[in-house]
Amino acid sequence: MFRVSIFAAALRAPTGVRVRALARLCVSSAFALCAMSTSIRAQASGTSASSAASASASQPPTAGAAGMTRDELVAFAKLEIAISVARDSAQFQLALARNKTPGLQQQLRDKLATEIAGLIQRASTTEAEYQRKTYLVATNPEARKLFDAMIAQQTGVPTPGQVIAAPAAVAATPAIKVPAGAVGAHIGHVVNAFGDTPNNQGLLPVALAEAKTAAQHAGFAARTPTNLDAMKLHAGHVINAIDPTIVTAGPGLGYGLKKAAMGVAMHIDLAAKAQGASPNVVMHAMHVATSAQNTVVRCDQVIALAKQIQNATSASDAAALVNQLVSLTTQLTAGADANGDGKIGWQDKEGGLQQAQEHVTLLLAGETPKP
Repeated sequence: MFRVSIFAAALRAPTGVRVRALARLCVSSAFALCAMSTSIRAQASGTSASSAASASASQPPTAGAAGMTRDELVAFAKLEIAISVARDSAQFQLALARNKTPGLQQQLRDKLATEIAGLIQRASTTEAEYQRKTYLVATNPEARKLFDAMIAQQTGVPTPGQVIAAPAAVAATPAIKVPAGAVGAHIGHVVNAFGDTPNNQGLLPVALAEAKTAAQHAGFAARTPTNLDAMKLHAGHVINAIDPTIVTAGPGLGYGLKKAAMGVAMHIDLAAKAQGASPNVVMHAMHVATSAQNTVVRCDQVIALAKQIQNATSASDAAALVNQLVSLTTQLTAGADANGDGKIGWQDKEGGLQQAQEHVTLLLAGETPKP
């Protein structure tokens, strides 16, 4: 999912590149492997996330969110960002076709576990304390809210599902310039505004926000691989972000990624078919539509997997499914290297929302008159 240098570069990159990097930097999916590895070692030593939580409950209260000081939360957020980068690099290597043998897969997982252990040690904390804080942030609403705010402050990525209001004295962000006529009207529905979306946002921005929320809550489920109820809860939250007609209450925007992605595919196709559409529009519209349709297919896969988690009867069974859920929800934005060539394109079974965003950008650039 990304390399160590991508975090710093992402904040300086152009919009299209930044979407890729920051979507991948989403803390939502950062815990999958580290939470599982730390919980396994914790069990081996007779310590679990729940026992750590019980121990923390007996400690004297401190300033901040439910047993964590503000400084502790800041340090924990920094550690999580570092772990997310390490995990992302490992996920990238694990996904490469040349690394698909059982031996190489295990080597990569062992390397990641060692790297995470080193990050925890350099943060002047212990694995047991890291587990305690992970459990606390995952289960305590006050701590979670502060943690998410700190992640947003340190990375520049707004918390999914939250809209940051512009100051009263500052005008709203200008709409992206689109071609004239029916072609531009439908492209505008994709990138600028649509009538039935939250705050009348464009369909693609809504889809990206809902995808980020889904990936975030898959990551929350992965933090507690021994807690069946917590995994089931967050599986429901994932479904809510994908399709709120199935699970009506949750952290999503209430619109749903599946509906938004279907809207992107439909309106970009209408733009391509409208009178006056240029070859540039027709070409990139196909790329955008294919990536959006791939996302719709993945939405159905995510829903089916989340329902399996909800129906699981043991934490071990659910945890194995949650690990798959983290990977699949990441693909909603990042896409997948289906053909094993080491890169992700817009093609069938590959492109995700990131590729849709990139090709919308290319489409609009191709319609801009050259000076």
